[in-house]
Amino acid sequence: MLLAINVGNTSIGIGIFDGKKLLKSWRIASDKGKTADEYGLLISQLLQQSGFETAQIGGIAISCVVPPILTQLKEMSLRWFHLEPVVVSAELEIGMPILYDNPKQLGTDRIANAVAGYAEYGGPLIIVDFGTATNFDVVSGEGAFLGGAIAPGVGISIEALSERTALLPKIDISAPLQAIGKDTTSSMQSGCYFGFLGQMEEIIRRIKRELPGEPRVIATGGFANLIARNSGLVELVDPDLTLKGLQIIFERDKKNRSIYHSV
Repeated sequence: MLLAINVGNTSIGIGIFDGKKLLKSWRIASDKGKTADEYGLLISQLLQQSGFETAQIGGIAISCVVPPILTQLKEMSLRWFHLEPVVVSAELEIGMPILYDNPKQLGTDRIANAVAGYAEYGGPLIIVDFGTATNFDVVSGEGAFLGGAIAPGVGISIEALSERTALLPKIDISAPLQAIGKDTTSSMQSGCYFGFLGQMEEIIRRIKRELPGEPRVIATGGFANLIARNSGLVELVDPDLTLKGLQIIFERDKKNRSIYHSV
């Protein structure tokens, strides 16, 4: 079985695969203060609570945009699972050309999303990932990563609004019934929700004008269902897209290593 770990700035997605089938997934908070043993213990407990054993894990794939956590997870893989993890990077042979001016600057979660998106849905494709930042990733009809856009994420935007203003409370975002709020909370919910929805749709429209063909649009990430469900521009939501990308990249890397060692 494969243990797939996607580390974002706010949360960590964890999935266990049997072949291509995602059996179970979890989400925990990102914590740069946790040690390798603390992550190992936590993940082992999650596995055991769902009926799995650490000995069943035959491979580990990691996507990480937080370097201190990556260091701990690499150590955890060796200490707790006795495995060298496959760490996603632009240097891996992922089976997708990356047409980014500096591929080393590209977030590894965006690479995993692009790989899974093209494998599952073909191209051209626009992927909207609602994470700590909202990423827009664009894949050509031929399966090349073209680039995209990065906007402030939903969660950090709401936090900044309440932290930087004396009289505005922190709110939980939800889809309001109307745009005209009747109190401070409903006014903030209207401005935030419809603002994020409008931002997403405008960026999608502009990308479509620059992209040949008629791209499909899919969404993933924590706020995808909430924001994307009210947009006629988003075709579907795939909450496990990044984890699926890790599984695909792991298998491709294993195949490439096998070919290399057989030559």
